[in-house]
Amino acid sequence: MRPYATGMTWGEGPRWHDGALWLSDTQGRRLWTDADGTWTATPLESVSNGLWFLPDGRLVGAMMDERRIGVWSGGRWETYADLAPLGVGPLGDLVGDAAGNLYVDDVAFAAARGEPPRPGRVVLVRADGTATVAAEDVEFPNGLAFLDGGATLVVAETSRQRLTAFRVAADGTLRDRRVYADVAALVGPEARPDGIWPAEEGVWVATTTGRVVARLREGELAESVDVSPGYPIACCADDRGRLLVTVAHTEGAPLLDALARRAVSTTAVLVPTTPHR
Repeated sequence: MRPYATGMTWGEGPRWHDGALWLSDTQGRRLWTDADGTWTATPLESVSNGLWFLPDGRLVGAMMDERRIGVWSGGRWETYADLAPLGVGPLGDLVGDAAGNLYVDDVAFAAARGEPPRPGRVVLVRADGTATVAAEDVEFPNGLAFLDGGATLVVAETSRQRLTAFRVAADGTLRDRRVYADVAALVGPEARPDGIWPAEEGVWVATTTGRVVARLREGELAESVDVSPGYPIACCADDRGRLLVTVAHTEGAPLLDALARRAVSTTAVLVPTTPHR
């Protein structure tokens, strides 16, 4: 692995755009990028989680605790879509299609505030800004990734330790749910999927407490990269096909304990992977 960037507390939603990396620091309340040539952070009043770039190049983000999708403008998040009428809880990852539709995790409960667990949802935000629930009963939805040219959406269900696939219907809703990969069975009992990214063959999965980044084909482990003693959080590919992974470091402390004490730091690293062609 080769270090790419440092300084983050908890790096989520990495996205590569026009030769630069962007990511949310959810615990540090900052947005990081090297779009101007230097790795710098903008302090945030509205904390973003998942990030995506619309077809017109605008950056949008899931406002983690504000029930809205923001659009980056003038160094702050303006409102792009209001999700409050859907009664959403904390928002997680964000992904979009070529038509400008967005899919965002409704995690449904705030574990850090002691709220009891309840099933989450995946919310569809159409290109005109209107929003609807695309899928119900998703246990702690996390990473999102399109496969098959946008015909399939894969959702990481962290609590269920699995990847779940949906067929994307013509109206954008999600149908024909199936288990894409049992992460605990394929990677190990400690593996909990967080961020994911489509691979040339399968899906890359950051397994947090599993301490590996794994490429899973449907029902099968294709390869894995050990990032211990770190905890892989999220991942994306750059424009050269290299995998960028955010990895949390706790200096040997259990992850949840270190998070509670804010004793976590994150590094973005380039992870070597096997060419598939």
